[in-house]
Amino acid sequence: MEADIQLKKLIIAIKGAGEMASAVAWRLYMANLRSIFMMETAMPLAVRREVAFCEAVHTGSKTVEGLEALRASGAERFHSIWDQGKIVVTVDAEWNTLRNMRPDVLVDAILAKKNLGTRTHDAPLVIGLGPGFVAGEDVHCVIETQRGHNLGRIITTGSAEPDTGVPGAVDGIAAERVLRSPANGQFLSSCRIGDYIEKGDAVGRVGETQVFGRIGGVLRGLIRPGTWVTSGLKIGDIDPRKDVTRCFTTSDKARAIAGSVLEAVLRTYNR
Repeated sequence: MEADIQLKKLIIAIKGAGEMASAVAWRLYMANLRSIFMMETAMPLAVRREVAFCEAVHTGSKTVEGLEALRASGAERFHSIWDQGKIVVTVDAEWNTLRNMRPDVLVDAILAKKNLGTRTHDAPLVIGLGPGFVAGEDVHCVIETQRGHNLGRIITTGSAEPDTGVPGAVDGIAAERVLRSPANGQFLSSCRIGDYIEKGDAVGRVGETQVFGRIGGVLRGLIRPGTWVTSGLKIGDIDPRKDVTRCFTTSDKARAIAGSVLEAVLRTYNR
C-alpha cells in the first residue's frame, strides 16, 4: 500500500503529445500515475490525431479512449487539472516547464530519431523512445520502437535499432499506405479521419499540388488541415483493413511501447 501511495505522487513529464506519447500517458494514467503533463509545440504535426492528446493545443481538450486532456497555459493550472482527473497538455517547445515542475520521470516521446536536448539530469528517471538516445549516457533507458522481435524492449545500455525509413507493413502494405507531402506549403483537405479512400482519390493538396491515395482503405490518420508542411513529411495514413474503429483506438505498437515505459517506471520506483 505504501508503494502505491508513493507511485500516485510521482510527477510524469512527457515531451510530445502525438500518438506514441499519448499512448504512454494513457497507460501510465490507467496504472494510477495521475500527475502527468505533456509538452507540445504550438503547431503539432501528429497524423493519428484521433488518438493524440496534442489536439488539445487547438481545441482546449481532447479525449482518447475515454481519458481527457486539457490545455493549460501555465504550470499554476496543472494541479487543478490533475484534481479533476485529467491529463495536462501545455505548449512548451523549449521544455521550460521542467524547471518549474521538477518531474520524477521524463519520457522523451518526440520520436525525432535524434536527441533534441534530453539529458539524464532532467529527472531522476529519463526514458527515450526509439533511436537517437544512448542508455547510460543521455538517458537512463531506451525503449525499442522498431517493429519485430525486440519491439518494446527496455534497453539499459546502448541504443535502439536505427531508423529504417520504411513504415511498418499493414496487411503486407508498407510505404504505399503513407501519404507524404509533395512540397513545402500549407496542407489543405476536406477529408476527415475515418473516411474511406479509393486508390487514386485526392486526399488534399499542398499549395497547388494534389495528394493522391496510392491504395484504397480507411483514412486512419491525417495531419490537421491548415498546417504548414515540408516536402516528404508524413501527412496521412491509409489503413487497407477498412476497419473504421482502428482510427479511434491506440495501435498495438503504441500499446506495447507504453507498457514498457510503465515497466521502466515500476522498476525504478516500485521497490
